Amino acid sequence: MPKHGSWLNMAEIEFSALSRQCLNRRIPTQEKLAQEVKTWERARNEATIRCDWQFTTSDVRIKLKKLYPTI
Repeated sequence: MPKHGSWLNMAEIEFSALSRQCLNRRIPTQEKLAQEVKTWERARNEATIRCDWQFTTSDVRIKLKKLYPTI
């Protein structure tokens, strides 16, 4: 997988999780929002959530054939 895409995919996954797990309700103040996000972040880090990439290099070479020259 191209390096420029992998970090972006992980960031999008984290923002999606934040949105679904923490920001899915009305939060009345900016201070409360900051507190909620910090609490969610701490729990997420303690759980050591990882991305499990299932798109292998050979899959990439098939799907993006024109971008990967044959050696």
